[in-house]
Amino acid sequence: MSTITNTRLLSSKSNVGNTRVDHAEQSLALEPGEALLTIDTFALTTNNITYAAFGESMRYWDFFPTQLEGWGQMPVWGYATVYSTNAEGIAVGDRFYGYYPIAKFLKVKAGRVNTQGFKEVSEHRRELPFTYNTYVRVPQTPTLTPDLEDAEMLMRPLFYTSYMLADFLQDNNYFGAKKIVFSSASSKTAYGTVYCGRQLDDHPHFVGITSARNQAFVESTGLYDSTVTYEELNTLSTDEPYVYVDFSGSNSLRLHIHQHLGEQLKYDCYAGSATNTEYLSNEHKYNPEPVPYFAPDQIRKRIQDWGMDELNRRYEATQAEFLAALVDPQTGWMKLSPGYGFGDAARVTRTLYMTGDQPHLGRVIRFDMF
Repeated sequence: MSTITNTRLLSSKSNVGNTRVDHAEQSLALEPGEALLTIDTFALTTNNITYAAFGESMRYWDFFPTQLEGWGQMPVWGYATVYSTNAEGIAVGDRFYGYYPIAKFLKVKAGRVNTQGFKEVSEHRRELPFTYNTYVRVPQTPTLTPDLEDAEMLMRPLFYTSYMLADFLQDNNYFGAKKIVFSSASSKTAYGTVYCGRQLDDHPHFVGITSARNQAFVESTGLYDSTVTYEELNTLSTDEPYVYVDFSGSNSLRLHIHQHLGEQLKYDCYAGSATNTEYLSNEHKYNPEPVPYFAPDQIRKRIQDWGMDELNRRYEATQAEFLAALVDPQTGWMKLSPGYGFGDAARVTRTLYMTGDQPHLGRVIRFDMF
């Protein structure tokens, strides 16, 4: 039986910045419905570090099991091309956007194949969130320029979270708040949420909290109504109700926010950690208690409310406007930064884990040119 060598970048489950390149022999034999994809290019952001940091508790390690104790494959979003196939409706050369490991190959089992893409239906992924099991077919005739395709690859999973989070907040009438304060305001998911919120009617005042190092960048986006550094938190007025949207994952920051805003804090939304791998602390009793935000829950609600086609229409229209603004040569606030091969993938992973990287850079790793 013929095999192929699959090269993989493995991450230590106890120290995500620690990686190693692994080579594993993989059978080329395909069962009915299976296809072998070769991964071409993918994005690396702090969102991927979050997947790894919460890999056990939220089962992110389960998508691409390694069978190696203590080592996992960190999920990324990107593009792959069909290398071989035994799945009806999927041909060699077809290209798909979706959830992949940092590896040269991935074998998938395709179900519900149509012109839009397919669902991954392998046994070990059936109970995992459907959002991560959806693979979108890329048109044979590209609809985006290369820069916009890279920007979409970087931002689509983050921006979908942003879009649904802004919708979630509006859907709940902002919990009665007049101001929403965002930690890690320089993170892509945070400023994407603010962008989406500004497209909605009657949005509150958006406050960005950031480090002194990143304050100039946050202000340059023009998205937040005001910004403060972490050291200036006590300058926030306390005469209006607030929602706290947390992208930092910092327990000490959460405590500071609660102590300063007091009864004016109406809702504490834990949206995920941009640069921190702490878990929510049980050390303090918070009022209101932090509520983790999970985008697939709001997606399911809007599919019921609007239908999938209408949700896609609304999202895609907003995303197209956002991507064009994001990489505009004169006024955009993200610069694409490509890397090549497993060495660059390891280096960027380590940087993201250790420092969170520079907010204006969009990291893309290419295997198709390596």
